[in-house]
Amino acid sequence: MSPTRQAEIEPFETAQRPVVGFSRDYEAGLWSGFHSHPRAQLMYAVSGVMRLDTLDTSYVVPPTTALFLPAGAQHAMGMDGAVALRELFLAEDAARRVGDQPKVISVSGLLREVILAACAEPVDWEPEGRGKHLAELALDEIARATPLPLGLPLPRDPRLRKVIEALRKRPQDTRSLDAWSEVANTSPRTLARLFRAELGLSFRQWRQQTRLTEALRALTLGTSPARAATIAGFESSPAFGAAFRAHFGITPGQARRLQAGLSS
Repeated sequence: MSPTRQAEIEPFETAQRPVVGFSRDYEAGLWSGFHSHPRAQLMYAVSGVMRLDTLDTSYVVPPTTALFLPAGAQHAMGMDGAVALRELFLAEDAARRVGDQPKVISVSGLLREVILAACAEPVDWEPEGRGKHLAELALDEIARATPLPLGLPLPRDPRLRKVIEALRKRPQDTRSLDAWSEVANTSPRTLARLFRAELGLSFRQWRQQTRLTEALRALTLGTSPARAATIAGFESSPAFGAAFRAHFGITPGQARRLQAGLSS
């Protein structure tokens, strides 16, 4: 994290209030590098799509969602397109009401407005004023929000990481496990074992989740469902639609319309 950003957010990390809001807009292509914060965070992009990696999981965070990170979690974030970021920093007692593990949650219309309003409050908001009510409502809504399957596990083994990084860059790549084992300089059997041991998924399952996550990212940036299917490497729109709905619980068209509604 740059010294400039650290200086900007330091007052929010040391504030006396249990919940404080922070606003900043970022240019496309930014990558922060790994860092951590002494307070838990709820990160919400009003527009644009964030990508965020912890040490063991990669997340895509479109504007219909927010990411909760516990205090001290090492993470790096990047921006797909210009991102208008709104964050809530949570003190220890407040964060305990939300959880102790990273998670992506669905952002309702109410939670969205509460986040925006909290970010407009001063760092030292009046203890019995509007800021207190917003903080309480924010914590209740975050705790009640639906967790979403938008985290992809990341490996530590360098052989598997080589394959994973290539697939993250080109999820539409159709090479088989045997072909990828040559890239990893190991046997297909060993590579399959590494997927199960480190990621808890088979090669096919992990690649499918990667493709669906990439498709969701494309949809939230305004791509058509047909184009999103192609980007994600699906051979047919019906197959893509069925897989997308099974994973996310909504159709590609609904995901695109939902994003359009929140951005309007």
